[in-house]
Amino acid sequence: MPADPTLIDRVVASTGLTPAEAARVVEDVLAFHAEPVEDYVRRRHAELKTYGARNPQIFARIAEELADRVVAAPRLTERQLRRVIYG
Repeated sequence: MPADPTLIDRVVASTGLTPAEAARVVEDVLAFHAEPVEDYVRRRHAELKTYGARNPQIFARIAEELADRVVAAPRLTERQLRRVIYG
């Protein structure tokens, strides 16, 4: 889905980016926020595991992050988070 031209114009005006650069930035941001909750949880779990975090800390952090997303994801319990990761 292409980005809203009005949004692109606003980004161009506020940043000095070219219209093509602004469109790419807006589309990247929209794609980031369109990531399904399950994909986000799996990706973040893998990233945090890579840095040695343990599941209790990971699940607490992911729950906090989900609450702060632009379009808030539903509240997920630790059990629900585990089911997303491990099935």
